[in-house]
Amino acid sequence: MNAVAADEDSQLTSDQVRAARALLQWDQKKLAEKSGVSLATIKRLEPVSGPIKANRVTIAALKRCLQEAGIEFIDENGGGVGVRLRSPKKL
Repeated sequence: MNAVAADEDSQLTSDQVRAARALLQWDQKKLAEKSGVSLATIKRLEPVSGPIKANRVTIAALKRCLQEAGIEFIDENGGGVGVRLRSPKKL
């Protein structure tokens, strides 16, 4: 399995989505517009703690959109999953 497929298969939690939106200063509507996932779906998924329970296409769209905006997902490493905003690349 290549790195992209492996990354897309990793879990995504509602806490990570909310934290990523906060780092990007996006509201739910902007995430919906950028990801192609409906606002109703985002509103349904975010309040439920733990891994997002949605189809793989929805999870992949959310994750890909946030990564393209500069979010890095941090896997469980003893301290819990998380997100961080990637440093801008220097020209």
